[in-house]
Amino acid sequence: MAERPRHVLICSCEDTMPLDGNAVRRVCGDSVVIEGRNLCRSELDKFRKVAADGGDILVACTQEAPLFTEAADEIDGAGAITFVNIRETAGWSADAKASGPKMAALIAAAAEPATAYPWVSLSSDGVALLYGNDERVLEAAQLLKDHLDVTVLIKRPAGMAPVRVTEFPIVKGSIRSAKGHLGAFELAVDDYAAPSPSSRSELVFGPARNGAVSRCDILIDLSGDAPLFPAADLRDGYLRADPADPAAVLRTVLKARDLTGTFDKPRYIDFNADLCAHSRSKIVGCRRCLDLCPTGAIAPNGNHVAIDPQVCAGCGQCAAACPTGAAAYALPPADALLRQLRSLLGAYRDAGGKRAVLLFHDADHGGQLIDALARHGDGLPANVLPVQVNEITQVGLEAIAAALAYGASAVRFLLRARPRHDVTGLARTIALAEPILAGLGFEGARVATIETDDPDALGTTLRAMAPMDGAAKASTFAAVGGKREVMRLALREMHAVAPSPIDIVALPDGAPFGTIDVNVDGCTLCLSCVSACPTGALSDDPEKPMLRFAEDACVQCGLCKATCPEKVISLKPQLNFLAATAMNRVIKQEEPFHCIVCDAPFGVKSTVERVIAKLEGQHWMFKDASKRIDVIRMCADCRVGAMAKENFDPFAATPRPHARTTEDYLREREREQKGDN
Repeated sequence: MAERPRHVLICSCEDTMPLDGNAVRRVCGDSVVIEGRNLCRSELDKFRKVAADGGDILVACTQEAPLFTEAADEIDGAGAITFVNIRETAGWSADAKASGPKMAALIAAAAEPATAYPWVSLSSDGVALLYGNDERVLEAAQLLKDHLDVTVLIKRPAGMAPVRVTEFPIVKGSIRSAKGHLGAFELAVDDYAAPSPSSRSELVFGPARNGAVSRCDILIDLSGDAPLFPAADLRDGYLRADPADPAAVLRTVLKARDLTGTFDKPRYIDFNADLCAHSRSKIVGCRRCLDLCPTGAIAPNGNHVAIDPQVCAGCGQCAAACPTGAAAYALPPADALLRQLRSLLGAYRDAGGKRAVLLFHDADHGGQLIDALARHGDGLPANVLPVQVNEITQVGLEAIAAALAYGASAVRFLLRARPRHDVTGLARTIALAEPILAGLGFEGARVATIETDDPDALGTTLRAMAPMDGAAKASTFAAVGGKREVMRLALREMHAVAPSPIDIVALPDGAPFGTIDVNVDGCTLCLSCVSACPTGALSDDPEKPMLRFAEDACVQCGLCKATCPEKVISLKPQLNFLAATAMNRVIKQEEPFHCIVCDAPFGVKSTVERVIAKLEGQHWMFKDASKRIDVIRMCADCRVGAMAKENFDPFAATPRPHARTTEDYLREREREQKGDN
């Protein structure tokens, strides 16, 4: 477990929820647990006294976090403060009296040290393009002209009256395509034209042209048409509103006014191109991330892909699906999330909790639903442990496996009824987890989504869950390392505590684990597959012709199958829990051919003999020429010497017939006509 803070402050919030101080103390180690009923008001001096000691503090309240932070800032030498919500998530519940273990678990998880993550900067000078169809876009521009450098692009300006004073440029055109992000939008505009300054009753435009290019920092779309970007709500700097909704337009205008300056956003994905299995030799293998990215932030870039951090919105589906760990989520990393789950479930178990259900949720949607359920309903059940993440779709198979290994009985993902972006990646993760859990004896609906915007529906669904027991003896493994290593470790630990473990579980197509089947009779040991394999699952032996396979390293990218010239390789998705400790499997091995001059081994004996059989007496270079055939039986060094000594001429073939041309045919026809006469 992580080092605990020196002081933990818990509060009954004016006796609106019961506290189980003993349960909290059992999981807080050497930390001093201080209880109160009104720490933010009449008992604030308790907090000030603790802060004056200079140690780290964990306060079990998030509503009054600004007040506690301000009080600590007034004290020299005050330690770091961490906040955790145990009121809406546990105390305000119909099961409040049984929520002691949950409170202790939430406090223990909050004590895990936060991980740092990198940032990326976006810079905007306030150059804004407003795109619309009529006078309503001009009204929005009037509200922004004193704050931003405004240009108006009107798609259908027929009958539009000219303005009395031209305070900002007004042009016509239709946006054909758009790319970029806040501070760096680039638009291709067709039917582009500027109005004549002599326009009288309505705007009259000059000659139009296609393919005009416009650049801006902020793009405000009031056209009411289809969005210009996929997952438009996630594109920084692209603001879109229905022009028929004045309130929505006003909100958009107010938001646009603040988009000037430099803004920092997290670099959500750590990408290691060396691990990417996208392609080799222009043959595409893995494209999981490309198929899932909702914003188009990922694009092919040679043998790997490239992720634009300015466009990336942090959904995390690429990281959850990446089979090699080339794309890894950074907010937080996979191993940090597993350490949080370890503390949460371990503390819950130590405090006497049973049948824990993990509820992954985000802050904007899930956090508000949980708050509403606590304030206006029965709250969360006592065995439901909420885990807030940046995006639900960032959670991968490793977190599901680790949760069940740590003793959780089930995992639920709280989604919007209408998600902001496609959640296919999460659906695929669950579809991959289901056969694994079923194969290991985890009965019932262990992993599922809850898709609702109604807090009452959330509470009803959670309380209607059939009771399921977690692992009889939970694991306590510590997760350290990259995503692929963490996933393998979590799966092995889940296998170790499973109700009825088996060694091999069949998986659906597209799974990132598996083996390969090779028709050894057709394999020539050309080793093209070895050079194509991005993970080293396929290897050779420098001493003799051999093809070996390490199942633990295979990610089922399919590059070996696509590269094989004999087409003798097929993929077989499965999860083999023995693969991590198994020796590399020898798929095919043959004797090398020994040079007839120096006896050095080279090539594959069967291949050399097959080549000789096909050429001897068949090809013009090898008819009645034993010395030429002997060249094939030599290694590269001896072959060069023999060819130089014997003066072999590779162009000494029988002269080919003269190529017939049109003139030859005409000449023959002329001779035939003369003969007839």
